Amino acid sequence: MASGARAAEALAEAGAEAVAPAVAADAAETGDGAPIVVTGLRGVELRSITKSPAPIDVLTGDQVTSIGRAEFGEALTKLLPSFNFVTNQAGVTSILRPVTNRGLGPAYTLVLVNGKRRHNGATIAAGSGDNSGVNPVDFDLIPSSLVNSIEVLKDSAAAQYGSDAVAGVVNVKLRDSDHGFNSNFTWGSLYGGSGSLPSWKAQADAGFKLGNDGGFLHISGDVRHRGQAWWNFPATNPNFYGSTTKPSAAAQAKNATWNRDGAHNGDPKINAFNLAYNARLPISDTTSIYSFGTFGHRESAAGNNVRRANSRASFDVLFPNGYHPVNNIAENDWQVVAGADGDVGGWKWDLSTSYGRHRAHHSSELTLNPSLGPTGPTHFDNLATYIFDQWTTNADLTKGIEVGLAKPLQVSIGAEVRRDHFKTLAGDPDGYRNGGYVYKAGDQFDDPNVGQLALVGAQSSFTIRPSEQADISRTVVAGYLDLGIYPLERWYIGAAGRLEHYSDAAGTTVGGKFNTRFEITDRFALRGTVGTGFRAPSLSQIGYAQTDNRTAIVGGVIVPSLSVLALNTSPLARALGASDLKPEKSVNFGFGGVWEITPAISLTVDAYQVTVKNRIIRTSNLAGANVTAALKANGYTGTEFVTFFTNALDTRSRGVDAVFQAGHDFGNLGKVNLSASFNYNETKIQKLAAPPAPLGTLSTGFVFFGRDRQGELSVGNPKTKAVIAANWKLAPVELNVQTTRYGKLTYWRSQLTSQDRVYGAKWITDVELSVDVTRFARLSVGASNVFNVRPDAYPELGDPNTGSSGFVYGPSPFAPSGGYYYGRIGVTF
Repeated sequence: MASGARAAEALAEAGAEAVAPAVAADAAETGDGAPIVVTGLRGVELRSITKSPAPIDVLTGDQVTSIGRAEFGEALTKLLPSFNFVTNQAGVTSILRPVTNRGLGPAYTLVLVNGKRRHNGATIAAGSGDNSGVNPVDFDLIPSSLVNSIEVLKDSAAAQYGSDAVAGVVNVKLRDSDHGFNSNFTWGSLYGGSGSLPSWKAQADAGFKLGNDGGFLHISGDVRHRGQAWWNFPATNPNFYGSTTKPSAAAQAKNATWNRDGAHNGDPKINAFNLAYNARLPISDTTSIYSFGTFGHRESAAGNNVRRANSRASFDVLFPNGYHPVNNIAENDWQVVAGADGDVGGWKWDLSTSYGRHRAHHSSELTLNPSLGPTGPTHFDNLATYIFDQWTTNADLTKGIEVGLAKPLQVSIGAEVRRDHFKTLAGDPDGYRNGGYVYKAGDQFDDPNVGQLALVGAQSSFTIRPSEQADISRTVVAGYLDLGIYPLERWYIGAAGRLEHYSDAAGTTVGGKFNTRFEITDRFALRGTVGTGFRAPSLSQIGYAQTDNRTAIVGGVIVPSLSVLALNTSPLARALGASDLKPEKSVNFGFGGVWEITPAISLTVDAYQVTVKNRIIRTSNLAGANVTAALKANGYTGTEFVTFFTNALDTRSRGVDAVFQAGHDFGNLGKVNLSASFNYNETKIQKLAAPPAPLGTLSTGFVFFGRDRQGELSVGNPKTKAVIAANWKLAPVELNVQTTRYGKLTYWRSQLTSQDRVYGAKWITDVELSVDVTRFARLSVGASNVFNVRPDAYPELGDPNTGSSGFVYGPSPFAPSGGYYYGRIGVTF
């Protein structure tokens, strides 16, 4: 229920990032019960959602929990129409599922916790739907058990918050009560599929008093398990054993025994736990100290396409019936924030420092590097390690100053120093080296590959070589000035300016934002925004490289692929015409209206346009004579594909957000809250960079920046999305019903228009019924996707030599796993 059923309970005391925080009073809500929001605002004046000069949604932690099976990030995309995510199902890339906002990838939405910048993750976006190479914040590593509310600013705010706030800001507010205990346990299962269908989650939080003057300590913990599940077409080529051209009678007889289970792509298995705390202690009448922190550990296992027994990637002595490689990721993530705030001479001040770190370690089991022969290892404990850490220190001041206008002038100033560090570590050489093994008689049933070279590299894995390691950092120094002016009682004008200096090639930039709100009547107002943005290349885009041993689409068919993502500054990439990455520049326009029809009914409509120039994207797979020569000159075999990051294009995103909310108390019939929200978004590519001359002529089927990459940005998300929600409460019963409509989606699968896929619009409905069985205990039963709706099914592209067992469903904007039923028991006192 986006801004819906429990929105009136959502509080957001601290609402802005370290460099641009709102220093808000502790008031919970306005006189009419509307929730106070401060994200996107500074100063001491309290505002409700409809009084904000920028569009804001407010969600509660309970809303996220009531979504059922969905992880935190996915739950946000179900609740917010402008948010989408692509369900990557392919191996290791299925673990990180970044969200998009207003058609823009995760690099363009800033994530805050308690108004302080959340550190980025270490793993990069490199799968279907997003190949930008950024290392986004992983929402699923934020402990949902301590989440009180979430404010979502649906407006460009780069001039206020920093370069990654082009599309908006998500501010997660942690629980801050000094008493009480809450716990719940949820168990559920998918309606159907292969693999392990059940999942469960347990969480608890408790509040304690600190001191005698309103201090508190709130702690939480949660642990969760999700089974590995998949739902795929049977393999199209039944020849699993023996020669691919002319299998013997014995091989044909053995083929008849194969179940054609050709892929385990789908939901990865996840085992994870989180711990968190939030604390504040007044030390005088005007000063308080505060701190909060999170720690998370997650272990994931993702399935892949089968390696056939008759392929050049298998040996009978190791895997006589082929194998499905498993990718494993083990992650540790933590962040600690400490600070003090107070009031001196009417100036509210806030000084804080924050350190966050994410480490992801990639290993693999049930796999092998075929080039090492039949005596090589079948698991690799160390294929690659990714580390990102961030240290942020900031100081902020805000004050209302009487200058003879209708209301005091709101003045806010501040500064930030931030250090970002990205590092990758090479893995076991056996994972990527070429052992040069040639198949011999007896290696495989029917000996289909005698005399041929075995494939190179740990199958279905990312690997990092010493030459591909990264250790890169930079310091960002920023300052801002934000003014809020009231020329008239009904007219607000906000102006913000931001200066940022990057210690690397990104240099110095100045950004600005102007927004205004004018109340035409007591219940109707217009608002608008104009702003500029500047996004420096992320460290991962500058410094990340890997060797990817999976599959690619060439000439419309799936083929085994050993591809190299080369450092933009490497001799290999430079030999192919790569140049230094330039910062992206953006311009944002927004205009809308707010209509408070009654104190309990409201409608907001906001249109927007965001243009981004020099957008950084990964090229398509490249192959050709010049590519082969460059590979050999840099120590590769010459048979690999090559990609690198480049400033590939300019885009323009246009759309409209609309939110309707209504609530009424029907007395003996209960209280009802309704909400309906809608987003229309269209992203167009306005300019494409020309291929660099050193690339030369590419091989047939290869393009510098092809339709597949273009489609991820322009048609990879539905143009329309609507969320309709209702909450009915009559003690001791509460019912939540939500339905989300995802509009039609076109997926540009390859360079061939004949292989485009069109996914029809779908309605996904979630239902939860809760009963307070005692004063302290609540039982809930529900279903996520209660009608088991799935995306349109399409046969996978085939490989005439090895065959395939493709996804039944491609990268849909909702989970293709179908319905999920669950039960939950909660205890509160």
